Amino acid sequence: MKKDSNNNIYLTTIEVSDLLRITRRTVYNYIKSGVLKCSKVGRLYRVKSQDLEEFIKPKPGKKKKKAV
Repeated sequence: MKKDSNNNIYLTTIEVSDLLRITRRTVYNYIKSGVLKCSKVGRLYRVKSQDLEEFIKPKPGKKKKKAV
């Protein structure tokens, strides 16, 4: 986890996968499809904490499935 001069926190793909409890491959798939915003530094991807919060926030108009 790194902070820049604007106090933005940047997470690695490993940190994102640990927080969301998903595989790194799934994180890369979200990035590749454009669903999860990121910055690329050389060959490495960094996800801004604000972008991750936006990603996990419920979307309006989407209904949750009821458990049976």
